[in-house]
Amino acid sequence: MGILDNFERGLERVFNGAFAKTFKSGLQPVEIVAVLKREMDTNTSIVSRERILVPNRFHIIVSPTDYDRLAGMGDSLRDTLMHEIEAHAVKHRYQFPGGLSIKLLHDEALSEGQLRVDSRAVEGKVNWTPVVDVNGQRFHLQHGSNVIGRGSEAQITIDDGGASRRHAEIIWDGQRAGIRDLGSTNGTKCNGRRVAQASLESDSLIEIGRTQLTFRVVPEAAPSDDTGYLQRPGGLR
Repeated sequence: MGILDNFERGLERVFNGAFAKTFKSGLQPVEIVAVLKREMDTNTSIVSRERILVPNRFHIIVSPTDYDRLAGMGDSLRDTLMHEIEAHAVKHRYQFPGGLSIKLLHDEALSEGQLRVDSRAVEGKVNWTPVVDVNGQRFHLQHGSNVIGRGSEAQITIDDGGASRRHAEIIWDGQRAGIRDLGSTNGTKCNGRRVAQASLESDSLIEIGRTQLTFRVVPEAAPSDDTGYLQRPGGLR
C-alpha cells in the first residue's frame, strides 16, 4: 500500500487515536496540551518528504466535574490549546489537511482527572486568519485598522503604563499586515527594532512598553457540514 493510500485511510478513520490518561488531581490546561501534542505525534501521515499531515479535529473528553471547570475558562482555554497545537505543528513541520477544530465533551464514565482525546484528519478548505496574542489572550483582527493602546476605544487594549491610549495600529488588507506607530510617547518595536511603520510576517514580535504582542496568521476551519465540531473562532463549549 502506498503513501497516498495510507493518507486516504487516515482521512477516513473515525476517532481511532483515542487513549485515556488519569491525573491525580483535576485536569489543568498544561496536561491537556501534553496529550494533544502526543496525539499529533502518534497520528502522523507521511505523504511525502516535505508533507507530514496530522489530525486537525480533536475531541477532548473529560469527567463532568472537570468539564464544568474547564468550560468556565471559555475563550482563554480555547486560545491556549489552539496556540499550542499550532506551535507544535510549526516546530515539527507538520501540516493540517484542513482548519483546526476543538470540542470539549464530558463522559459520565470518566472520573475526575481522567482524560481521553479522540482525533481525526478532516480534509477541507483552510481560511488563514490574522490574530494578535498578548498575555494569554487572542484578538482576531478586522479588515483595516486595529488600534493597540490603553484607551477603551482601542480594539486591542493593554494594561501597560508605558503605552499611550492610542499607541499603534495594525493594518490588515486581507492578505498583508503592517504596523504603524501613532505618535506614541515611548515608541513601538517590531522584532527588536524601533519602527515608525513596518510590514508584519507571521510570528512577528511587537513590543509596547513592557508588553509583548505576537502577530500570527493561523488556520481556521471553513464552514462545513461537520456540525459535531466547533471551529475557531466559535470556542469550546
